[in-house]
Amino acid sequence: MSPDSTPSAQQLSSEVSNVCVIIGHGIEAITSAVVLASLGQVVHLHADQTLIKKNLQQYGFEHHLQALWQMYVQQQQIVSLPIAPSAEALIATYEVAVAHQGAEKIEATFYWLFLDSTQSIWSEDTWLAAFNHSHEQKLPIVISGSQTLGQASLLAQRLQRAWVYYVPFIFLQDGDAFSSMLTPSLWLLGEKTPNSSQHLPALQTLMQHARTYHCADIATIEFARSSIMAMLATRVSLMNEMSRLADSHQVDIQQVSHIMGLDERVGRSYLQAGWGFGGNTLPAELTQLEQAGCASRVEMPILKAVRYINEDQKELIFRKFWQYFDGFIDHKTVVIWGGSYKAGSGRTAGSAIHPLLHLLWSYNITTLVYSDKAQAELTALYHEQPLLQLIDSPYERLDSAQAIFIISWSAQEHLDTARLNQQAMPIFDAQNALTRAQVTTLIGDYIGIGRAKS
Repeated sequence: MSPDSTPSAQQLSSEVSNVCVIIGHGIEAITSAVVLASLGQVVHLHADQTLIKKNLQQYGFEHHLQALWQMYVQQQQIVSLPIAPSAEALIATYEVAVAHQGAEKIEATFYWLFLDSTQSIWSEDTWLAAFNHSHEQKLPIVISGSQTLGQASLLAQRLQRAWVYYVPFIFLQDGDAFSSMLTPSLWLLGEKTPNSSQHLPALQTLMQHARTYHCADIATIEFARSSIMAMLATRVSLMNEMSRLADSHQVDIQQVSHIMGLDERVGRSYLQAGWGFGGNTLPAELTQLEQAGCASRVEMPILKAVRYINEDQKELIFRKFWQYFDGFIDHKTVVIWGGSYKAGSGRTAGSAIHPLLHLLWSYNITTLVYSDKAQAELTALYHEQPLLQLIDSPYERLDSAQAIFIISWSAQEHLDTARLNQQAMPIFDAQNALTRAQVTTLIGDYIGIGRAKS
């Protein structure tokens, strides 16, 4: 079946009998389709085919996901279909099949709507009306998406059926999307009707595979999602604020982070100082929370401070560079390792690479960037910038540079300090990627975030 042609109910019913129907084109929808297929489900993914292809290309660094996607599409375990012109047309496809195809009828196990995608396709009122007028009111509807606080709960109330659920994707990890969903660290499920998760048998395995699982009403799960994201962002910004004080006291913030993690009340996660946080999820969540606070006339000074610290932190490593050279930085050449917003990802949204590049270019500094996973995205964004040169090895052309910047570096990738010592140039480590043992072996100067060399 060609993914660019809309199949009829007759064609669909001749191929499968029970399907999970997903509507969405983002990485969350794609990952959900692959994970469900790996669990033996047949998935119909309805989406703008151009956007599906674009997202698959953008997430090319998700090698495991890409391979499974290709395999399941070839096996028709996943059927990628054009988005219907309306929700009513999509529902009719399956209801007509149920009504007229007899023993070979096609049945939707549930509908999974990704709000980030559907809002650009169908108006909210029209798709709600379509599902409310549907003849099959017993089919569960799952909704996902990081929308305005309370929107999922409101949509569930407007849907005139009992089995409505909300799944926030707080577990999805860039670079490891498939595994992080197949065995999620925390699976949250919002229910319109209490204690009704048995109506989602296709998702039961994911709930069972989760290290931690919690179910509550949709409004509570939404609020918990936003609160978790706000807490993570706050921890990062607090450690970055403390790193500046550590600089003035000649204390290594990494050792402090380790000690803090030993306290069970604090825990170990999100205590690493660096250039801040990026991506789409945390920044968008903070914006939406501030909007919710404004709408409720609730001041949110902590979140405003978190956003300010995070944005300012992205320029801190440049200021350290400027101070190191006493402002004499014009026309230099620097090497930059990494461009993604986190190690392992190929996305650069919200990454410190962007303000750093623009600041360096304002001084006519040539930037030699090594970022294997994010190279395609950087090329697309800055293909007309003559001061940007992408290199294929982190150690390429070190002899022509006067400094190294580290933005994102995977702990699994070996860092060769012996080769760095051949040039003995200053290293400006915005991620605090080097261990204390590596720092002590360096001949050249080392400038991290809240870390002195000795």
